[in-house]
Amino acid sequence: MAFSMASQSKSRRSRRAPMAEINVTPFVDVMLVLLIIFMVTAPLLASGVPVELPDSRANPVDQTPDQVTISIDQQGIIYIDDAPVETGAFPEALTQIDQQNQANGPVIVLRADRTLAYGRVMAVMGELNRAGFNSISLVTNGSVSPP
Repeated sequence: MAFSMASQSKSRRSRRAPMAEINVTPFVDVMLVLLIIFMVTAPLLASGVPVELPDSRANPVDQTPDQVTISIDQQGIIYIDDAPVETGAFPEALTQIDQQNQANGPVIVLRADRTLAYGRVMAVMGELNRAGFNSISLVTNGSVSPP
């Protein structure tokens, strides 16, 4: 009997000690999935107006927090930061944009559909110039072949 008592007490002591390590593999997996989700959805959040942009080999423009995005869709409707502007109300809408942030006003990013007439885009650019916006960036798709 003494032998069996010694073996029971020894087996209780030899149980595994609690593991103090954290398995980070599931955490890394979840973070990588979230990173991919954000990388896919971030460009979609930049502009909500569906515009088919023309192709260009121009260098990308840096985004600034105080930029104003003006979009012209295929029907010629003008949007200021995803808000449609009524026909003929574009000059009044430009007066409501805050121009106090920079010397030349905020950076205007112009997105126009590739099927629009050149005159329509130039009319919008003329109104922007008339309102005092001198820094206008035209947005295009990237292209690999020269025109």
